[in-house]
Amino acid sequence: MFNIVVFASGSGSNALNLIKYFNSKDFAEVKVVFCNKKNAGVIEKAQQQNVETVIFNRDDFYSSDKIIQQVKKYQPDVIVLAGFLWLVPKDFIQAFDNQIINLHPSLLPKFGGKGMYGHFVHEAVLAANEKRTGITIHLVNSEFDKGEILYQSSFEIPEHANIQLIEDKIHQLEHEGLPLAVEEFLLKRNL
Repeated sequence: MFNIVVFASGSGSNALNLIKYFNSKDFAEVKVVFCNKKNAGVIEKAQQQNVETVIFNRDDFYSSDKIIQQVKKYQPDVIVLAGFLWLVPKDFIQAFDNQIINLHPSLLPKFGGKGMYGHFVHEAVLAANEKRTGITIHLVNSEFDKGEILYQSSFEIPEHANIQLIEDKIHQLEHEGLPLAVEEFLLKRNL
């Protein structure tokens, strides 16, 4: 059985989607959700699915190896950043080399890097008059949004599109693509 660890900061729709998807499989499960916000919606969603949650603070993540040691207890085969907004420290990346996957709401390498998350990405896409946008799922390395691309999915931006329309379509692609990309990543590791 593959062990999945999820890091999330927000409402948790992608985390919940992963939990439910892998609950229906017999080869992997989401073991725990780590969250850096004690009031984030993801905590309640995970607990309702009987998935353990761990809440941590900035010092735990950046100034010690506490979170690394906690994550190691779950023997993760993959760590999924599903709406987790903090830059992952280098020592964490080194501890879980080639095991951390990030979900990004643009077609990288475009519109990635510091400050490029959520509606900021969609605003930049519209301002650049892009014809297409989408999602990228990639391995995490020491550079923001520069790791190996594992999966991309896109759509054509309609004329007169607004941020809400783009955001809704991006969420749809995330919910469709993230479980498939995680599953493919895990199955390739087993070859």
